[in-house]
Amino acid sequence: MLTVGDHLPTFELQAVTSLEKGQEFQTLTQESYAGKWKVLFLWPMDFTFVCPTEIAAFGKRNADFQDRDAQVLGASTDTHFVHLAWRNNHADLKDLPFPMLADTKRELSQALGVLHKEAGVPLRATFVVDPQGVIRHVSVNDLSVGRSVDEVLRVLDALQTDELCPCNWKKGEDTLHV
Repeated sequence: MLTVGDHLPTFELQAVTSLEKGQEFQTLTQESYAGKWKVLFLWPMDFTFVCPTEIAAFGKRNADFQDRDAQVLGASTDTHFVHLAWRNNHADLKDLPFPMLADTKRELSQALGVLHKEAGVPLRATFVVDPQGVIRHVSVNDLSVGRSVDEVLRVLDALQTDELCPCNWKKGEDTLHV
C-alpha cells in the first residue's frame, strides 16, 4: 500500500460530474485540480449500505473542503454508468458536489494497494494529497466500518498548518512550539 511521502499514482478515469443530460461524464487525471489539496476516498461498491452514508457525508461537508482549497474525489471499481444510475436512484447522492471516479480496471486501487485480498474491491481508504501530489495522510478501514469525515477535515487542517499539532488538535487551537 502507498503511504505518506509517496506520490499519488498516475491515472486517467471516467467520472460522473453532473446529472445534466449530455454533461454527466468527464475524464479526470491525477493532474486535474492542479495546485489544490486532494482528498481521495475509495469505497467497496455502489448500491450497498455503508457506502452511501460516507459519500453523502463527504458531500454535505464539501464546502468545508473547498474552504481549505481541497478537492474531494470519490472512487470505486464500479463503472461510470453504475455511478450515474446510483446517483439518479439514491436521494442522498443526487446533488453530490464532487466527482465519482470509475476505477473499472482496478488500476488506481491496485496502484494504491487498497484492494481487499478476497473480495477484490477497494477497502475504505482515504488519501490526503498535497498540491505537489505527495500523499500526506492515509487511513484504511475494513469493509464494514465507515470513516469519519470530521477526522479527515481535522487531519487536513493540521497538515495545512505545516506545524506540530498535538493529539486531538483542532483548527484554531495552539500548535506545539519547540
